[in-house]
Amino acid sequence: MGKLSLLKEFWGFLRTRKKWWLTPIVIMLFLLGVLIFFAQSSAVAPFIYTLF
Repeated sequence: MGKLSLLKEFWGFLRTRKKWWLTPIVIMLFLLGVLIFFAQSSAVAPFIYTLF
């Protein structure tokens, strides 16, 4: 019952309810979270700050 079951349940929700428009939103939120996570490390931060 880890992260894989959450993804499996979300995929089942999308297939059943036909809510395909949620997929890009969830992907962008995930990528933003990854960007924030990597921005906290001092070695990668200067490269990420130049994007904005």
